[in-house]
Amino acid sequence: MGGVGKTALAVEAAHRARARGWFPGGALFVDLRGYDDDPVTADQAVLALLDALGVRDGDLPPTTDRQYDAYRKLLAERRDRMLLILDNASDPAQFLDLLPGTDRHRVLITTRDRPDAIPVRLIDLEPLDPHEAVVLVTRALHDADERDERTAREPDAVHTLVTLCGHLPLALQIAAAMLRRRRLRDIASLVTEIQEAGDPTAVLDHGSRGTDQYGRSLALRPVLAASYRRLPSDQARLLRLLALVPGADTSTEAVAALTALNVAAALELLEDLAAASLVTAMGSSNGTASAARWRLHDLVRAFGTSVVARDDGLREEGEAARERLLEFYRRWAKTADRRLRWLPGMEEPERFGDRGQALAWLDTERSNLVAAVGWSREERFASAAVQLALCLGEYLDWRRYFDDLITIAEAAREAAHLAGDRVNEARAWSHLGNALQEVDRAGDAVDALVRARDLFQASAGQRHHEAMAWGNLGNALHEAGRVEEAIDAHTRARDLFQSTGHRQHEAGAWGNLGSAMGEAGRMDDAIDAHIRARDLLRAAGDRLGEGRAWHNLAVTLMDTGRIEESIVAYGKDLEICLELEDGYGAGQCLYNLAFTLRASDRPREARAAWLQAADAFSRANAPAEAAQARSEAENME
Repeated sequence: MGGVGKTALAVEAAHRARARGWFPGGALFVDLRGYDDDPVTADQAVLALLDALGVRDGDLPPTTDRQYDAYRKLLAERRDRMLLILDNASDPAQFLDLLPGTDRHRVLITTRDRPDAIPVRLIDLEPLDPHEAVVLVTRALHDADERDERTAREPDAVHTLVTLCGHLPLALQIAAAMLRRRRLRDIASLVTEIQEAGDPTAVLDHGSRGTDQYGRSLALRPVLAASYRRLPSDQARLLRLLALVPGADTSTEAVAALTALNVAAALELLEDLAAASLVTAMGSSNGTASAARWRLHDLVRAFGTSVVARDDGLREEGEAARERLLEFYRRWAKTADRRLRWLPGMEEPERFGDRGQALAWLDTERSNLVAAVGWSREERFASAAVQLALCLGEYLDWRRYFDDLITIAEAAREAAHLAGDRVNEARAWSHLGNALQEVDRAGDAVDALVRARDLFQASAGQRHHEAMAWGNLGNALHEAGRVEEAIDAHTRARDLFQSTGHRQHEAGAWGNLGSAMGEAGRMDDAIDAHIRARDLLRAAGDRLGEGRAWHNLAVTLMDTGRIEESIVAYGKDLEICLELEDGYGAGQCLYNLAFTLRASDRPREARAAWLQAADAFSRANAPAEAAQARSEAENME
C-alpha cells in the first residue's frame, strides 16, 4: 500500500547489492510518479534512461522507436550487469517497454497495484511489526539528536504511537518529524492529540512539513487519496463501506451483505482492491476464496470513514449498509444461538448442522459481533443491536468471554431502557448479572439480577422469564454466601417452572436448589434434588444439562462420603463433556474428580486427573484454573 516504504526498501537493497559487487555496471533509477495527476510515460522515461547512459543532445535518436532501439542496444552491449529500478508504477504500460530485453540485467519495480497479468515475481510488503516500528521512531529521533531519550523514557507511549500509526513507515516518519520539532514535549502529548482527534491522518498531515529523501511530501492523505481516486466507482464504494465494518476483519459473506451484492460479485471486487493494495486477504477457514476474510489497514479505514463523513449522500449510503450488515449478524447469531440451545424434538435450525459449526462461526465473528452491539447507542441501530446482544449471551458464557458479555449486556441494557423496552432491558440485566457473578462480583450480580426479576414481575406475560430471573438470582445469592435466601429463590424458580410446564428449566432449578441445600448441610435433600434434575434433563434429551446434573450429584455424594458412587457420577459427566467438546466442563469434572481419587487413596490417578484438568482448562481459555490444577498435581509428587 502507499506509504509502506517500497521505495526506501528498493533503494536500500540496491545500495547493499552494489556494495556486494552484484551490479558492477551500476544502477539506474526512474520515478514513474504513477499515482500523481500527471504520471511519467514509458516514452518520457526512456529519455531519462538514455540521458543517464550518456545519450543526449545531438546523439539522441529523433523518433521514439529509435530511442527504444538505442536504449536496448546499449543494455545488450553492456557486459557488466546493471540494476534498473522503476519506481512508483501504476500501470504496466509505464514499464513494459523499458524492460532490458536481455536476462543479463535485473529490474526492480515498485507499485501499489499487483501486475498479475505479467509473469514477474511479486513481493508483497506489509507494515512493520511493532518492534520494528518502535526502532524506526527511535532511530529517527536519535539521528537528529543523540541526546533524545524520549522513547526510552516513555515505552508505553511510543508503543501506543506506533499502533496509532498502523506501523506504516510513512506515518511513523511523519510522527518522528513532529516529535523532532516538538523537542520540549513528550511523546504522550502527541498520542493524546491523535486519540482525541480520532483520525490519525488529520493530526499527522496537519503537523507534517517538508519532504522525504526522495523529494516527496511527507503527508498521508494525498497518498491514500491518490489510490482512492484511481478506483472505479464500484471499488471506491466498496472501500468506503468496508471502512464502516465494526471489527478488524470481515468475511466475504458479510461484505456481500454490507454492499447488497451476491457473494461472487463481492469477492471479485475484494480481489480487485487487494490487487490495488487497499485491502488484505487474511486467508480462509476452509481453503475456499468465498470463506476468506479481509482486513483494511487502520489508516485506510480512517481515510474511508472521513470520506463518508464529509458527504451527506455517502453518509446515508453508509448507514443503509450498516443496517444490512447488522441484520446479517443478527440473523445468523440468532440461528447459531438456536443451535446451541437445540434439543431433540425442536425444529432444526438452518445453516448450522451441529453445535461445532455454530460455535466455529461465532468464534470467527466474535469481535465483529461484539463491536456491532456497540451501535446500539445510535437510535437507528438500537433495536437490532439489542437483539444481537441477547443472542450472544449463551455463546459468550459457554466460551467464558465474560468481559465481552459484560460489555454487550451494558450496551443492550442502556439502549433498551432508553427505548422503553422493559422486557429486553430485563433480559440484558440478567445477562449482566450472570457475567458479573462469573468474575467474582457477587454483590453487583445480586443487584443486577434483582433489577431483572423486578422488571419481569412488572411485565405482563413474563412468568417464564421471571422464573429464570429467580434462578439466576438464587445462584448469585449462593455465591454471595446468602444460602437460605438462595434456597428460597430457587424454590420460587422451581415452582414457577412447574406451573408453566417447562421441564428442562424445572430440572435446572432442582439442580441449583440441590447445590444450595448441600451448602446448608441438608445432604439427603440435596442428593434427591440432583437426582430429580438429572432424570428430568435426561428425559428432555438435554445432554449438556444432564452432564452438569451428574457433576452436582458427584460433588454431593463425595461430601457425604459415598466416594465410589461419586467417582462413577464424575465419569458420566466427563463422558458428556467430551462428547459436547465442553473443555471448561471437562476441566471442572477432572479437577473435582482428582480430590475424590485422592480421598480414596489413589494418588497417581489423582495427579493424572489434575494434569488432564490443566490441559482442558488451558484449551478453554481459563488460565487461572489451569495453573491451580497444575499446582495441585505438583503437590502430589
